[in-house]
Amino acid sequence: MADALFVVLRKIALSLGEETLDKIGIEQVAPIMADFEHSMKQIEGELSVMQALIGQVSAHRVGDKAFDAWLDQVRDVAHEVEDIIDEYAYLAVQGVDTSSFFKRKFHQIKNFVAWQKFSSQISQVEARIQRLAEMRSRYGLSVGEQNKSKDLQPATDHIHMSDSAYLTDYSDIVGNVDEIRRLKEWLHEDRQGRTLIAIVGMGGLGKTTIASSVYKNERIKTSFDCHAWVVLSQSYKVDELLREIINQLIGERATISSGFRTMSRMRLVEVIQSYLQEKKYLIVLDDVWDKDVWLIFNHAFVRNNCGSKVLMTTRRKDVSSLAADSYVIELKTLKYAESWELFCKKAFHASKDNTCPENIRHWANKIVAKCQGLPLAIVTLGSILSYCDLKEQEWAFFYNQLSWQLAKNLELSWISSVLNLSLNDLPSYLRTCFLYCSLYPEDYKIKRKQISKLWIAEGLVEERGDGTTLEEVAECYLIELTQRSLLQVTERNAYGRARTFLMHDLVREVTSITAKREKFGIAYGGAGTAQVSNEACRLSIQRGALTLNSLGSSRLRSFIVFDTEVPCPWIHDILSRFRLLRVLCLRFVNIEQVPGVVTELYNLRYIDFSYTKVKMIPASFRKLVNLQVLDLRFTYVEELPLEITLLTNLRHLHVFVFHGFQQRSLNWLSATKIHGNICNLKNLQALQIVSANKDLVSQLGNLKFMRSLAIMEVRQSYIGELWNSLTKMPNLSRLVISACDMEEILDLKNLKPLPGLKFFQLSGKLETGVLPLIFYNFDKLTWLKIDWSGLKKDPISSLSHMLNLVDLRLNGTYCGEQLAFRAGWFPKLSYLQLSNMDNLNWIEIEDGTMMCLNQLELFGLGNLKVVPDGIKYIRTLHQMYLTDMPKEFLGSLQGNENPIVQHIHNIHIFESSDSEAVNNFCFVPYLSIVFMWGFEVETIWPDKDEFSDINCLHTPQSTGAHLALDSR
Repeated sequence: MADALFVVLRKIALSLGEETLDKIGIEQVAPIMADFEHSMKQIEGELSVMQALIGQVSAHRVGDKAFDAWLDQVRDVAHEVEDIIDEYAYLAVQGVDTSSFFKRKFHQIKNFVAWQKFSSQISQVEARIQRLAEMRSRYGLSVGEQNKSKDLQPATDHIHMSDSAYLTDYSDIVGNVDEIRRLKEWLHEDRQGRTLIAIVGMGGLGKTTIASSVYKNERIKTSFDCHAWVVLSQSYKVDELLREIINQLIGERATISSGFRTMSRMRLVEVIQSYLQEKKYLIVLDDVWDKDVWLIFNHAFVRNNCGSKVLMTTRRKDVSSLAADSYVIELKTLKYAESWELFCKKAFHASKDNTCPENIRHWANKIVAKCQGLPLAIVTLGSILSYCDLKEQEWAFFYNQLSWQLAKNLELSWISSVLNLSLNDLPSYLRTCFLYCSLYPEDYKIKRKQISKLWIAEGLVEERGDGTTLEEVAECYLIELTQRSLLQVTERNAYGRARTFLMHDLVREVTSITAKREKFGIAYGGAGTAQVSNEACRLSIQRGALTLNSLGSSRLRSFIVFDTEVPCPWIHDILSRFRLLRVLCLRFVNIEQVPGVVTELYNLRYIDFSYTKVKMIPASFRKLVNLQVLDLRFTYVEELPLEITLLTNLRHLHVFVFHGFQQRSLNWLSATKIHGNICNLKNLQALQIVSANKDLVSQLGNLKFMRSLAIMEVRQSYIGELWNSLTKMPNLSRLVISACDMEEILDLKNLKPLPGLKFFQLSGKLETGVLPLIFYNFDKLTWLKIDWSGLKKDPISSLSHMLNLVDLRLNGTYCGEQLAFRAGWFPKLSYLQLSNMDNLNWIEIEDGTMMCLNQLELFGLGNLKVVPDGIKYIRTLHQMYLTDMPKEFLGSLQGNENPIVQHIHNIHIFESSDSEAVNNFCFVPYLSIVFMWGFEVETIWPDKDEFSDINCLHTPQSTGAHLALDSR
């Protein structure tokens, strides 16, 4: 709950570390800035103590209205301090970065009054901090002995939640049949050693309900000599938990008479050990929040070789990892049919067969869909609606007011309380980042790279040192959020890293309520009020932008627009009000030029104009000296001004033009020209896609932090200097090199290895038609694509040593007639694409090769008349995509009895003359075949549902696919 303090303390530390005075050089301002730094150090000390206090107390005072009111006052002060710091940074940059001496002097004179205001503003903040300290003492909000962490009784509300789940009528349980069966099997299992079993999943999935249903099963219960059930919760007192276990094992009377209430912790452990020594026991630890508590219970629950079982429920995967030999059940949300069944049982229990009336079925379906398979929400909403009249108007009103209901309706507080437990358990740095995720729309796939950059731009990611980048720290945050069951991984890249995440919609709703209440941010959806609080620090507009009546917050730090219908004048007008903005995202917005006011927003760290009609970046971008991310993908920007090379804080530069789909070309994407010397961009980590020239390829060697590079229009005369620069990039892991045209021959002989490379795409003819020896040094490569190289020798044997390869794409790579995949080759390969090899008429696949292959794509292999017989050996193959394949080849596929392909679940057949299936079926996989680009799919390619928006901005040639055979 100390999130606002966490953010402002980071900003104070960063502002004090900058030598702003030396940069500005204004004698009149020097005393003001000296006083400012002194005062900020004092404020930093006060807020640090306050943050520690809140962190120690807040988790145990949830629902304490006095504490919450005081905390609101603390947040207000934190926001005031943040405003002062950002205004300070704004004036500092404005005083330095102007185009001439006269303009600089003009700004210095104009802003002198603003500098003078700092003294009074800081005095007011110091006075408010003093009053907050007095208020804390006056109303008894100090820590005190009773608030020691881990020594508190569980929160009353949480006890009631657990008790309610424990007392559920198990005849109403729907779904999780396999999980319950597996759990019963494990409990009945005749295994001598003590077994630790875990049930893990997000709050509200029914972990306690399932554990309780099995725990109370008479057949299971009687198979154990003794049993106990204890609830841990976020706040627990170990001694009391141990006494409760003894109460249930031995009996309360015996506990009182034996003096267990006064025993020390170690003595209690010994008592449990002694009692369980010769017994087969079953103990359930419900709602475990950290691994530390197991250190005590591990000693108490003796390993006696009697077949004892310990079952724990938890929301955290790191806790579930304690379970032995993968005895872990990870609960998922219910399928829609199961959700509907459960809802009807609750909402229509009074009707015959729990049937939903037709007049309200539409709204009932929408309510069930909103729950997204979360049993807690389904049961709660169904129970409330069971008392409502079965009138369409009433059910429609309830659905449309659901967000308000979650925030205000006491009957729904159970849902919010359960979901908020996970939110309130987060440390400040992680809670702040998670609140940011609530700015995304419902069901939005949150991309790892995008959210990481946004967090960093907002200053929410901590430096860890030791060469760890902020992007890597941000990825650790995402991993931790998934470990805590708050985000779900929906897609992974070739080597297993999470690419996209999903936030359950009810979690998003509850988190949005918290973010709005705490003035962290608002996700505006166009419904309800047309007013947005001027105190909001972040704003995402998902729809209905033009319905906003009030939007003028000077406090705004992030402005993200998802509504693509907003007109240019609205954008130009609105941006003039956001003086201290750090994040500006106008992706897909219908603008043709950069709004002029953008270059006056000196605090900007992140700019996203991707998928717009912007044609030019003005030279005035030089003013944005704090800029870290510039995203211009799928725009019309064909060259960048010289001034871009002055942005020394730039970390990620993505820019290219989309010309339309051209099947046999290297130029369907256009590389962007960069003028000037890029040596100053020393913080650059990603650069895509740039046009090569003689000076650029040599300057690249100065970019030591480069991790991802895409360079096109490469000539043979550049290769030596280019490769020399690449060897100076110790962290380079992703590389795309494309020749200037289809006829340019690249000689890669005698080049030094790039040992850290994981992703590599090479497009262009290779000298002598043989893979160069450098390919034998790519030991870490997981993703490889070779385009139009004109090889005369089968390249498969030359690549077979790549044991880590997961994704292999050969497009126009080979001029020969046969390819051979031998036993033992490519043990990790999951995806194989073979395309545009006109002479290929035979593919040999031995038993034992590519034993993990999941997806095979064949495109434009005009001479391949027979389905490779060896496909029958690849039992893991589930998907085949076939595009523009010969009729003879397709004819051999017909019929379910074909022994070669009968194990493949889905075979998709396309013709490139039909565009409908590209839109409606599999846009990205199809493009990856036809258009020869797989590098950084999550960065370059939009989501499938964004394709129609691209068509509005660009008019590509008609191309596509047609589904002829599917899902056998």
